[in-house]
Amino acid sequence: MTIAAVDTTLPGAHATGTTALGALPLVCTNCGTRFEPHPSAICLDCLGPLAPLYDDAARTLPDRATIARRAPSLWRYREWLPFRGAPTLSLDTGFTPLLDAPALARRLGVARLWVKNDAVSHPTLSFKDRVVSTAINAAHAFGLDVIGCASTGNLANAVAAHAARAGLEAWIFVPHDLEEAKILATSVFRPRLVRVRGTYDDVNRLCAQVADSFGWGLVNVNLRAYYGEGSKTMAFEIVEQLGWQMPTAVIAPMAGGALVTKLHRGFQEFREAGLAAGPLPRLHGAQAAGCAPIVRLVERGQGGIVPEVPSTIARSLAIGSPADGLTAARAIADTNGWAAAVLDPEIVAGIRLLAETTGIFAETAGGVTVAAAVELARTGHLRPTDEVVLCITGNGLKTLDPLAAALPPAPVIAPQLRALAALVEADARG
Repeated sequence: MTIAAVDTTLPGAHATGTTALGALPLVCTNCGTRFEPHPSAICLDCLGPLAPLYDDAARTLPDRATIARRAPSLWRYREWLPFRGAPTLSLDTGFTPLLDAPALARRLGVARLWVKNDAVSHPTLSFKDRVVSTAINAAHAFGLDVIGCASTGNLANAVAAHAARAGLEAWIFVPHDLEEAKILATSVFRPRLVRVRGTYDDVNRLCAQVADSFGWGLVNVNLRAYYGEGSKTMAFEIVEQLGWQMPTAVIAPMAGGALVTKLHRGFQEFREAGLAAGPLPRLHGAQAAGCAPIVRLVERGQGGIVPEVPSTIARSLAIGSPADGLTAARAIADTNGWAAAVLDPEIVAGIRLLAETTGIFAETAGGVTVAAAVELARTGHLRPTDEVVLCITGNGLKTLDPLAAALPPAPVIAPQLRALAALVEADARG
């Protein structure tokens, strides 16, 4: 099949358009049309989604020992990322801890449980650092000097920070009522931050027009085909950190659905490369009940995504019309997984349970994941023999407000030992 030519001369691009780093060509996952590398995520022929086209005959994949000798970042898996040549930006992101959590495993009634802790991802404490690392290198490959995004918070933080480090101009678009902590955590990097009246889906529609009109690199719009590939590295790390073994089940939060989709692909790619054997893990998706279009599709078992108007404290997952919802539901079905939607009080309880059993403070998306794990265990979708990984994607310091009414106030005592003794005695009495 011939590769379609694309005009890559865009407003906002450098005149030369040449870099040492090159992006891979793209292929439509719907109709199979191939395109030269360019900043677009939509097929010109059928409007299907584009994905990077890897030439398996032309690439040599590393073995376990080679990977293990490389620097501890997501770029240790560079042969599975959508570039030719060496990346130059955001080289220190990834390879976050995988922590054994025996107390939480006992609470859920499973054999083993680990927490993949992207709440300490560098530099902005969320999983979104991974996808921005690949997107910003795509922007560099295309000679784009302005990047941006539509975001519910974490992506805004990551784009602003990575752009600041690279010396690029950033335009960030968020819903007008986003949590103040996430606004401040983005503004500190001095991007052009724009609040848009409406939901995330309204913001995303505007950004599609922005990408077309200005030729900027909107990481989750026209750079989405390259951006999404960064998500696979979480699967790669899990396999390597488990001693090149697959877990039996993985639970991940779902907003647009890309993480579950790319986890599926990442596990498949490592198995195809002979780096891990055995069945793929069952993928379980987690959403808040106040915005759960993917969960409801999984429960129906057929049809398409029915958009929802979000109403939940889990703002980072509040995408009512998820772009990758269908593929996420398919990944869940293909691995014999399931999905769970949890109420806001359960989300807060999930944050607390994770903190009390592991010492990890997650934002509301993490509370959704833990609460969904509790529900999946209750309903028998997690088994006593399971070896489970929970994907925690953001840091609790970003969303303190949901906990304000849930935690008891600390007592205030006089600076006297007898005052403390009385407090200790009261605690002992229960």
